[in-house]
Amino acid sequence: MDNYLVKATGFDGMVRAYTSTTTGVIEEARRRHESWATATAALGRTMTISTMMGAMLKGDDTLTVKIEGDGPLGAIVVDADTRGNVRGYVQQPQTDLPTNPFGKLDVAGAVGTIGTLSIVKDIGMKDYFTGQVELVSGEISEDFTYYFAHSEQIPSAVGAGVLINPDHTVLAAGGFIVQMMPGATEEVIEAVEKNITEMPAISESIEQGKTPEELLDLLFGDASYTILDKSPIAFTCQCSKERFEQAIVGLGREEIQSMITEDKGAEAQCHFCNETYHFSEEELLHCLEEAKEQ
Repeated sequence: MDNYLVKATGFDGMVRAYTSTTTGVIEEARRRHESWATATAALGRTMTISTMMGAMLKGDDTLTVKIEGDGPLGAIVVDADTRGNVRGYVQQPQTDLPTNPFGKLDVAGAVGTIGTLSIVKDIGMKDYFTGQVELVSGEISEDFTYYFAHSEQIPSAVGAGVLINPDHTVLAAGGFIVQMMPGATEEVIEAVEKNITEMPAISESIEQGKTPEELLDLLFGDASYTILDKSPIAFTCQCSKERFEQAIVGLGREEIQSMITEDKGAEAQCHFCNETYHFSEEELLHCLEEAKEQ
């Protein structure tokens, strides 16, 4: 199980942590969208963090993350659930920029520093939980850290990294979320902050073969911890030809008739996975009959 996450608690329950490796999942996203290096890094960081946030939910709950900055990348949209399923896309996947002054991929330059991070949680109730904050850096991890502190009032440290090969494939990807529970002492907070400061870059640790469990060792240091859960992560899309067919029916008779008369068919593409579905004239006639019945 190369792509998976673990959930753990330590320091006598005062700290909760999630760690993950997502290299294969992010490579699958890159392959589907044919994204370039900086775009892949931005999408990969967002997807990695979203999978760990999905693990915080219960049952059939889901969440949608949307990052909209003023950079050339456009919006980043990611869906995740409690079972480790994740999918995502960027509006402009063929975005790449020169490295930043630190020699790293310029994710902030691609995302932009002015904009919003929005999270919508479907928790099986009539209303959705929605949280939104302004971007603080465009580097993704810092923006999620700010979100937890200001939208959910949970002191957190968030880290996610993606290393890219010269041919634009994904070399390593993963991340962590560490959260302070009510009652966490200053001593515990300082210990965790020290551990995070001293640990290598998350993507470099994963490149060296570190597992999520070994990332926990770095985060907790000498403190003992208990692993509560371990679950696989996979790029999974819920799209299907049947779903797109129903969407076409919902367009109404005039629009469907236009497709038949002018185009002799139709083509629909999923934003999340780039899968393309073709509809023949005969299939559109069937959609037209359904639309008439409705």
